[in-house]
Parts: sequence; C-alpha cells; structure tokens
Amino acid sequence: MSAIPSVDLSDFLSEDPNRKSKFINEIGQAFENIGFVALKGHFLDDELVAKLYHEIKLFFELPQEVKNQYEIPGTGGQRGYTSFGKEHAKGRKEGDLKEFWHFGQYKPAPAHTGESYPENVQVKELDSFNTIGKQVYEALEKTALEVLRALALHIGLEEHYFDAYAIAGNSILRPIHYPPITSEPKNAVRAAAHGDINLITLLMGAQGKGLQVKNHNEEWVDAIAAPDELMINVGDMLSRHTNNKLKSTIHRVVNPPRELWGSSRYSIPFFMHPISSMPLNCLDNCIDENHPKAFEDITAGDYLNERLVELGLKK
Repeated sequence: MSAIPSVDLSDFLSEDPNRKSKFINEIGQAFENIGFVALKGHFLDDELVAKLYHEIKLFFELPQEVKNQYEIPGTGGQRGYTSFGKEHAKGRKEGDLKEFWHFGQYKPAPAHTGESYPENVQVKELDSFNTIGKQVYEALEKTALEVLRALALHIGLEEHYFDAYAIAGNSILRPIHYPPITSEPKNAVRAAAHGDINLITLLMGAQGKGLQVKNHNEEWVDAIAAPDELMINVGDMLSRHTNNKLKSTIHRVVNPPRELWGSSRYSIPFFMHPISSMPLNCLDNCIDENHPKAFEDITAGDYLNERLVELGLKK
C-alpha cells in the first residue's frame, strides 16, 4: 500500500449494522496492512484544535528560563515540559530536534490498580493553556476508546474488552515543537524512525509536512491527514498483545528542505495507554501454527518503564 486509508468513525457509531461492519473491516485491514489510518467523524472539533495550537505556540515562545521551571525531575518526562534534545529514538544517541509538553490523565487510576498518576502541571503564564489541553485530551480519549472497541471486534474479542484497561489509563497528550533548524544537524532529525510505545496514537493534523510511514516494501510514504482527519497508528503494546496481527509501523519526522529550516513545526499526538497492570501477553486467538507466539509475557507498566529508559527519559 502506498497511501494511508481513510475511514469514518460515524459509520461505527451508527445504528446501521452494515456501516458498523464496514468500519470494523476497513480499520482492521488498514492496521493489519500498514498500521496507519486517517479517521473522520471523531469527537475533536476544528475550533478546539485551533485553540490548542494557539496556546502551545504561546507556551513554546515563552523565555527558556520560564519553560525550564516546568521541567519536573523524577517523572520520566510524563508531565509538564521536556526540553530540546532530551528524547532520542531507541538505539540512537542523537537527541531528536524537538521540545514538548505532556498533559496526562485527569481521572484517578482505577482503585484496584493501586496506582496514582502524577498531577498535571499548571502553566501560570497562560490562562487558557491547561483548560484547552484538558478539553482536547478528553475528546481524543473518547475517540480512542471507540477505535479500540472496533479493533476488539475485528480480532474476535468482545466489543468492550479494552474498556477495563483503557478507561482512566495512563494516556498522554503531547504538544511538540520542532524549532527552526539553525545549522546543519549532525546526524539528528526532528524525530528519528521509531515505533510508538502505547496501544494506539491519535495525531491531529500537524502544522507542516514531515511525518513519514515505512510500508511493507520498505518505502517511506508521506502521512498527511486532511484538516478534518486524525492520523491513527498502532503502538507497540497493541502489536505485542495481538502477536503482530495489528502492526506497529515504523515512522519518523524528517527535516524540511533547507529553504524551510527557518520554520517551526508543531504536532500534537495523543498516546492511548492502558493501566499499568494490563497484561500484554499475546492473545490466544492471535496465535496459531503459522503465527507462533512472538513475545514474552509482560505488563504494560513494566514495558513502558523499559521503553522510557531506552528513550533516555528515565535512568
């Protein structure tokens, strides 16, 4: 496949069983074949998107010493600000050419997990930053849950299988700023080739090209969502849980042509994480003689911790 397929969530949410089945099949096939899909009919409206982009631009334009006050040690970068070049792709030493912010879960972790989530960090300088961030977080979380319900049906599970793990999960909304490039990068790109850690990622229309997906022919394909679409991809946790039936696709953000080095790029992915106690053991109905079990058993929390160390965000 050379293009990213497009689907409409309103088909899944309709009362029409044929439309619902069509959506389940289309998104399932897309995630089996390339691991990315463009989604219309989601719960995030254009006005809210515009407001959040406005707020994050204001934040990243704040003086560096102000932003640094919001970098919280000991959290593995899971809340607040992470400064430029701190994160790198697995297996690379060069830091990615980006700085970012994390909004996290607003609900308490389910009582039976014994977990507690870090508090969200409040930006004093911007009155609407945190309010808008929370509204976008909740709209994307609601959308992601419906996508997981469709995927549960696609892989032969009960529709609400993921609810117990994903509702009030450890999800993250990450506004990213890729600053202007001021000199020839030494072996560094805006985001080196990587797979996401989580269950699924929802990316609202990024402001500026750059996102590319590697297809099964080892070709890099531009992934550009229409203004009313979210780009959604499978993360490593879901790929692992489904024994690679649903594929976590390698993707990257490339540096722009030299004539565009002076431009910033902004991007806002939502990483849908489960509760840490979710077992990521390969599902029995995704294992057969042609697809033997490919991964060791592990919980989502232990897997996340391993990956944060690999990314340079935790020691």
